[in-house]
Amino acid sequence: MVSAQQGPRARYREQTRSEIKDTALRQLAESGVGALALTRIAKEMGLSGPALYRYFASRDDLLSALIRDAYDDAATAVAAAAAEASADSQGPRGRLRALATAYRAWAVAEPHRYLLIQGAPVPGYVAPDDTRDRARAVLGPFLAVFAEGDPGTEVGVLVAEMAAWLATDEAVGAWVAEYVADAAGDTAGPARALAGAVLVWAQLHGSVGLEAAGQFAGMGHHGDTLLATQMGLLADAFALS
Repeated sequence: MVSAQQGPRARYREQTRSEIKDTALRQLAESGVGALALTRIAKEMGLSGPALYRYFASRDDLLSALIRDAYDDAATAVAAAAAEASADSQGPRGRLRALATAYRAWAVAEPHRYLLIQGAPVPGYVAPDDTRDRARAVLGPFLAVFAEGDPGTEVGVLVAEMAAWLATDEAVGAWVAEYVADAAGDTAGPARALAGAVLVWAQLHGSVGLEAAGQFAGMGHHGDTLLATQMGLLADAFALS
């Protein structure tokens, strides 16, 4: 009986939270994160300020919810691309291109959400601890790709640094282990994978970040062409087939 009474209330609460987040995202798209304010959202929705605070305790609480959603959606897009590429029996080079393309597609379709998680830090805002795990979920499928690589000497120093990181940070090791299975005692595989993931993270946000911020306007190239070139060079550096 209690469960039946709470069911509709819980559904209404989640629906209202979703509407608040949708309104906040519209404001982000129009004016950027600096203009985000609970009072403005409440006014647009026809709610009182105190009523809105029943759903989100503060602006930072709302920001955290939006950031979690953005990372989760990006991770879903990349994971779906990984599954499709595997089903098509693509090699690591093809999978790398597919994952990067999926990530770029998500970012440029909703640049305000991409910039929320990868743009300039919001002054005074401290992201919750679980943000790191969500960010790592986005990069996770890339780990499996680079574990199959054979990086050249130009990547060797970074691989060594990643090996040292893995030896001292159990959380990072556990994350890599989710996506990379040690092959017959090949302890270098996780280090290669982590080096590749760090490099692809830097490459992605260099290219995708500029595009999402509108920095390619008026230039003669397409964002997908630039990203494909970068992924090709990275695939060469790891001798991905």
